[in-house]
Amino acid sequence: MLSIIKSALKNSVSYQEYRTKVSKLIREGKSTGNEQSADLLHYSELNEVRMNRLEKTLKMDAKVLENLQKLKSKQTWLVISEGWCGDAAQILPIIKLMAEASENIDLKIVFRDENETLMAEFLTNGAKSIPKLIILDENLEIINHWGPRPEAAKNLILDYKAQHGIVDEPAKIALQKWYLDDKGISTMKEIISILQ
Repeated sequence: MLSIIKSALKNSVSYQEYRTKVSKLIREGKSTGNEQSADLLHYSELNEVRMNRLEKTLKMDAKVLENLQKLKSKQTWLVISEGWCGDAAQILPIIKLMAEASENIDLKIVFRDENETLMAEFLTNGAKSIPKLIILDENLEIINHWGPRPEAAKNLILDYKAQHGIVDEPAKIALQKWYLDDKGISTMKEIISILQ
């Protein structure tokens, strides 16, 4: 596992480099990842708007901030993501805000389709669901991992799928509304809870 982590870290980018790459691809009419389609480009464009908004409006929860500032040892937060992923667009700005709150957290991002071996180690019910946060200690040992979405958001989608049999556009709209109303608090609290 250590060699897989080290290899992924060599391929990783900073949050700003991630945003720059996604924006550049959008200007070229492309999305990140191996698959290209009009839908994925559309989602990438929507997500760029979401991330811009979140970067301006997100506020750190006081208790979460207190916990982050108590971190004594260095950690690397490695996130698996793609620019077209709606959950990633909602969650990455939160993770960035949290990482910036502690001098002991180094945030790195990798693209899922460029890091298949790493993704294969962190499947969710057999699926390559993202984003996935992997928390590493100073020796690159895994402390814990989290994702692809907060528990309440996960349940919203599971309940919708149980009722309607599919995850369609109304489900995606309901999920985005949930994220908007939650203001990142569930994500912050869940991530803090796995640091203990």
